[in-house]
Amino acid sequence: MKDITSHHKLNSLQCCVIIPTFNNPKTLKRVIEGVLNYTENIIVVNDGSTDITSKILEDYSQLEQIHFEENKGKGKALRAAFKHAESLGYVYAITIDSDGQHFPEDIPVFIEALEASEDKNLLLIGARNMSQKSVPKKSSFGNKFSNFWYWAETGIKLQDTQSGFRLYPIQHLKNLKFYTSKFEFEIEVIVKSAWSGTVVKNIPIEVLYDEDERVSHFRPFRDFTRISILNTWLVILTLLYIKPRDFFRKLKKKDLSVL
Repeated sequence: MKDITSHHKLNSLQCCVIIPTFNNPKTLKRVIEGVLNYTENIIVVNDGSTDITSKILEDYSQLEQIHFEENKGKGKALRAAFKHAESLGYVYAITIDSDGQHFPEDIPVFIEALEASEDKNLLLIGARNMSQKSVPKKSSFGNKFSNFWYWAETGIKLQDTQSGFRLYPIQHLKNLKFYTSKFEFEIEVIVKSAWSGTVVKNIPIEVLYDEDERVSHFRPFRDFTRISILNTWLVILTLLYIKPRDFFRKLKKKDLSVL
């Protein structure tokens, strides 16, 4: 059923929904149809799929689509979508994975949180219940690992730093420089957003891990190595630049308040 209220709110907030996809033919159509209940402002990024994804997307010619000839990685897909969304005049973008683990029914949760926030420079991350029996142990461990390093790099404690169901303030992201192209981009973007003054928060969402349908393209050794290298670099930057920068900013603000 169409949610007319959410349609209007997403339009007034100048918010679109981005669906990056790579070889998820079993769930892609269901995700798109679910999102269409809330908005037609959708950008689908086909990240070089080698299956019937292109054929599926032919039925959605009314939607904005970006097609990569070969797989470039989730980070590149999201960055291309952000740039395209910005060119179309959007201020915010909600990202939702195409593997079926997220529920489009949670889109209003993001809208309500954005409307309720005094600070509109806001990045929301959907927090999954990682203690569910259906959640793979490697996913639960990886999330805890990521949460720790995010805290070390920003001083912010979050429940879930790896969820792909997010709301981004894309007009603020355009001022930041990003270098990663795969899954680790989702870590880089929230750390650099926090460093630049964006409010980064979790909001609760539902999650479904159906191993019969869900296809994960996360490669444990290769991608974990990439993430570890990124976190090492971000920690070095935190210690050598971010913490000293913040310290001197506080001193300057204190001196100005005395005057």
